[in-house]
Amino acid sequence: MASIFTKIINGEIPSYKIAEDAHCYAFLDINPLMKGHTLVVPKEEVDYLYDLSDDTTAKLHIFAKRVALGIEKAIPCKRVGVMVIGTEVPHAHLHLLPFEQESQFDITRPKLKLGSEEMASIAAKISSFIAAG
Repeated sequence: MASIFTKIINGEIPSYKIAEDAHCYAFLDINPLMKGHTLVVPKEEVDYLYDLSDDTTAKLHIFAKRVALGIEKAIPCKRVGVMVIGTEVPHAHLHLLPFEQESQFDITRPKLKLGSEEMASIAAKISSFIAAG
């Protein structure tokens, strides 16, 4: 059975898409720790990040770098950090998080509640910086 991320990639479930290429897909986390919290996934459905082929791993990280640079331009932050967490979805993924302080990486803190218009606006802003190069 396809993971929720595969259904998002295939357009069966809507997402706030940031960027996409032939191998990867990036979209806003619907339960973000901070504005701009983005998930980057390979289109290939593999449960565990370190079970990906070397080629797919390289493509995922190069794509994530491109997305992170777009996030930095769109969201005021000191840096964009990356986390590999979560076992809820059996599909390898990276969390890109724009942050000011490392304490913001507490995954147990309450998630932000953002409306659909704000989510769409954030996605469009990040995406515009990626498209612009």
